[in-house]
Amino acid sequence: MPNCIKIILTFAFLSLIANVKSDAKKESKKEKEKRLKAEALLRAQQEEAERLERERLYQEHLEKLEAKYQGERESELAELNSLEQKFLSAQQWKINYREQAKWEHYLSCDGTPDPTVPQEINTFMSLWRDDQDEDIQLVMEKEEVVLNLIEKLEFLLLEASPEEITDKQRDQYQEVILQLQDLLHQKYNDATQNLLKIASMYEDSETGNMHTVLKDENITFCIWVNLKKKARFKSHMFQEAGHGFELPKALALSSVAVRVLHTRYDHVSPLWVQCQGLPRQEASYSLELAEHPEDTGQGPGEEEEEGREEPSTPAAEETGSNGRKESAASLKENSNNTADTKETKEETEKNSDILDVPSQEEDALLQEEPGGREEAPKAVDLQQLVPVGGVFHISALQLPPQAQDVGDWSMVELLDAGLEVYPYSPGEAEDGTQEAVQITLRLPDNVIYFQAPVVARWDPAGQQWRTDGISNITYEAEEKSITFSMGAFYTVALLQDAHLNLPYQAWELHPAGVDEGLFTVTAVFATIQIQIK
Repeated sequence: MPNCIKIILTFAFLSLIANVKSDAKKESKKEKEKRLKAEALLRAQQEEAERLERERLYQEHLEKLEAKYQGERESELAELNSLEQKFLSAQQWKINYREQAKWEHYLSCDGTPDPTVPQEINTFMSLWRDDQDEDIQLVMEKEEVVLNLIEKLEFLLLEASPEEITDKQRDQYQEVILQLQDLLHQKYNDATQNLLKIASMYEDSETGNMHTVLKDENITFCIWVNLKKKARFKSHMFQEAGHGFELPKALALSSVAVRVLHTRYDHVSPLWVQCQGLPRQEASYSLELAEHPEDTGQGPGEEEEEGREEPSTPAAEETGSNGRKESAASLKENSNNTADTKETKEETEKNSDILDVPSQEEDALLQEEPGGREEAPKAVDLQQLVPVGGVFHISALQLPPQAQDVGDWSMVELLDAGLEVYPYSPGEAEDGTQEAVQITLRLPDNVIYFQAPVVARWDPAGQQWRTDGISNITYEAEEKSITFSMGAFYTVALLQDAHLNLPYQAWELHPAGVDEGLFTVTAVFATIQIQIK
């Protein structure tokens, strides 16, 4: 019995110990769970506090940004209001300035018309057109007035907003510009005709021929008259201008006058801009062919300036003026005869290939003619090449009858044909090659040519510059002259790559004083400095 009791007591004691240990573990587990819950709660409270702090900071940042934006917006609105006021003031100043200019023009009473008033400008052109007795000097004096009128209209077209002038007025101003340009050149033709009538009075004592040079800031007028018709006097250099020529023998023995009219302005290239992408009118083309028939041998691209500005009949004068008017009117026309236009242009190309003289190697910068195949003649793309230094109108003119002294009388045959283009047809030289006219031009002093200029001729039928028909080009950079050969007489220009100095290498802006800076642009060939104050 005692042993059984001991065993029972032992088991009871062990069970008690086990229960105590189990209770201790449970208590420990509960304590651990409470601790973990407390830690989790504390961590959650900390995270919530951090979130609230972040939201508070973010809200403060938003409020600061909103305040800054509001301040900038108010500043921009104030600046916008200021700019609007300045714009209105500028608009009013421009209106007042124009009115003041008109009033001062009215008070000046110098006979200069207001180009925006149709009655005044039409009267001015009509009176000048009717005056047929002007000489070169008088035309050169009137030229400054005409160029100023053209400049005023061009500036008005560029500056005026659509609200200030209507489309009708814009077309009217463009038409007036074309009429003034046409009239100016026509007056030079009339003055040339008047000079040729009395050319024998100014013959040179050494050669027996007549030559003269007249210059001003806008033009250089050179003319040589073949009075003696001697083969040894087939070349001439205008020393005062630096221009010269050498004629084929057939021309040296003919009653011909050679005129080189260098205009520092360009009234020819804008015709290309107007006609670019627009169909040419067949009527205009047929009129031009009537003025330049193929049997005259004028060659491709015989300058429209000669046909348009040096007509042989009054009807031809009207035709030349209509050519420019059609060019201006084509700006607003929507033609439906595109196919006919292409055929006309291809026909023009065929007619232009009469003189197949090697052209300059500017294939990369020249625009191919439409026609489905590559051809040697190329048309100049004025978006790549631009005329620099003005335009040279080179003409061979028919010499009118000269005065003859009979006793005490001086007799001359009067012709009503006006200034006539000499019907020159190039023949062949002794070596079998085609005879060509050699021209030497001095480059303008106010122009920089970074590379050898491209010589192009004006094609009146296509209203574009072309490089075919010109060969044997020699460029003398140091002497600032260029010599080339032509199969006929053309209006020519010296072209340069419009993007020659692109891309720019660098630019710098340095302060040069109080409210003053120096802006320097370094290009491929040139470094340009612009002073800003």
